[in-house]
Amino acid sequence: MNNNSDRFYVVTGGPGSGKTSMIEALRQRGYTCPPEAGRGVIQDQIRIEGLALPCSDPLLFAELMLSWDMRSYHSAEHSSGPVFFDRGVPDVLGYLRLVGITAPAHVNNAAALFRYSPKVFVTPPWREIYSQDFERKQDFDEAIRTYDALLTTYASLKYELVEIPRVSVEDRVAFVLDHVKK
Repeated sequence: MNNNSDRFYVVTGGPGSGKTSMIEALRQRGYTCPPEAGRGVIQDQIRIEGLALPCSDPLLFAELMLSWDMRSYHSAEHSSGPVFFDRGVPDVLGYLRLVGITAPAHVNNAAALFRYSPKVFVTPPWREIYSQDFERKQDFDEAIRTYDALLTTYASLKYELVEIPRVSVEDRVAFVLDHVKK
C-alpha cells in the first residue's frame, strides 16, 4: 500500500481546530477529500440508535472508525493526484490513547499497513474558532488532550508533523498546497 503514500496527505488535530473547513476548501478546488470517519460514524449511529458512540462503547466506535478509514483509503486508490484525508488510520490509535484503551494488535497493524505521506498536516488548538456542535461534544480542554494524543501517535509512527498556522482558511489551503509541492 505504500505506493500511494507520496500522494495521500492526512490533516489531523483536535476537534474544532479548522480541519474540516480547510478540507472542504480543498474539495471545492477539485481535490479528492474523503469524509471524516468519526463524524460520519457518530451521525450514522445516532440515526440508527446504535451503540458505537464515544459515550457508549468507545472501542466499538474506534473499530467503526478504523473500518471507515480503511475503506476511504481503498477508495482513494482509484483517484489520481493528491488526496487529503480529514484524519487517517493513525487517528484511531490516537483516539484509543486519549480514552485510555490499549490498542488491539490489528489496529497497530492497520496503522503500519495503511501509510500516508510522511508529511502529516496538524491543525493546532485554536480557542477563537472552537465551538461545540451536535457531534462535537468535547470541551476545549479535551480538544487539547486530543491534539496531544494525536501528535504523540503520529510521531511514534515516524511521520513528520507540519503545523498549519492559525490563519484564514484560504491561507491554510495555500500553506498546505505549498508544502505538497515541495
